Amino acid sequence: MLSAFRSSAAGLTLAISLLSLGGGRPALAGKAHAPKPPAQETGFLNRRLSLHGISYRFQVYLPEEYRRNDHRLWPIILYLHGRGERGEEGMWQTQIGLPLEVRDHPERWPFVIVMPQCRYPAFWTDPQMLEMAMAELDQETREFHGDLKRTYLTGLSMGGYGAWELARDYPRRWTAIMIASGGPFWSYAPERWREAATLPAEYARAVGRTPVWLFHGSQDRVVPERESELMYNALKTGGGHVRLWVFEGLHHDSWTRAYNEPELPRWLLDHRLGSAVEPRAEREVIPRHPNPVKLPVAALDAIAGEYRDVNGRLAATLFRQGDQLYERDPHGGITEIEAESASKFFYPLGGVWTRLEVERDREGHLTGLLYRDDRHEEHWTRKSPPPTRRETATREPAMRAPGEGTRGRRSAYRR
Repeated sequence: MLSAFRSSAAGLTLAISLLSLGGGRPALAGKAHAPKPPAQETGFLNRRLSLHGISYRFQVYLPEEYRRNDHRLWPIILYLHGRGERGEEGMWQTQIGLPLEVRDHPERWPFVIVMPQCRYPAFWTDPQMLEMAMAELDQETREFHGDLKRTYLTGLSMGGYGAWELARDYPRRWTAIMIASGGPFWSYAPERWREAATLPAEYARAVGRTPVWLFHGSQDRVVPERESELMYNALKTGGGHVRLWVFEGLHHDSWTRAYNEPELPRWLLDHRLGSAVEPRAEREVIPRHPNPVKLPVAALDAIAGEYRDVNGRLAATLFRQGDQLYERDPHGGITEIEAESASKFFYPLGGVWTRLEVERDREGHLTGLLYRDDRHEEHWTRKSPPPTRRETATREPAMRAPGEGTRGRRSAYRR
């Protein structure tokens, strides 16, 4: 009987142990362990700074490859947002410009990026806001091992105004500077234009040969293109290292195309503080689209046809009317297509980064199209032969002459 009591007591002890270990439930053999949390966070992180008794919220971006404990020095960017992103929540500044581009193409941007937020109703040119931005850069440089020899400055619109102030006030801090739709003549201080003959040279003298890349839309009415032209001329006259890209036909938002330029992050990394910089001045006008070329009717007929995606669903139908090629999407929307070359096409009234490329087999026979926008690409296989002229006329009875409501009409298919 004593033996039975001992056996029962042992079983009770074991059951209590299992309950305590399992949170009230017996442990199950083979139960999967919860994944270990990552050693650290990367991506966009919420941050805070206390300065003169005021608490500021802001963001810092860490690349996926960043490791806090490897003590590697990282190139670091200070980014100043535009007028519309002012606030105190610390996140609106990540919606446009460089942060948006980093989300689209993180592989292009192996940088630590500091993103302060200007408070409303202040401006980046206010000394208090500039001091805050520099304090946040200093804080993140210390914590995340920013490389003092690869520290870059960028800003757009109102942030471009602020970037020019920091370029002048801290000329030896920056390895290179990129400014989109900015200048030294603030829209909220029109009296500064009275100094148009002297102010650009003042900034140029401070910047010296620090490499500067300026971007501006030719149709900008908010911050006139003349602001970048004046700064380009001042830097060129002063023996600086400057390039200016004017985007033909763009209005104030030149920054979307500027930050999407694949060469930009490579250009930044090409420079290192302390390296010799030669005088250089380069100005280019960048067309919105390539100059179209006219292909023979036979070449257009060879491309026309029905194309389907990898799942067999209809992606687009290409057809010719006269000497013009059109695309009809699965929803019935029709838009014209222009040839960039014999094998590359673009949408003249659509996105600047959208292209169609002809795919051929080894014998040169057309097998499909590669649809490519800025973020992805799709392979469309031709499933039916090109329609004859009679079939085209039958299929497209409602097709009107260009200019009557059909040209350039884009559907929601690619939005």
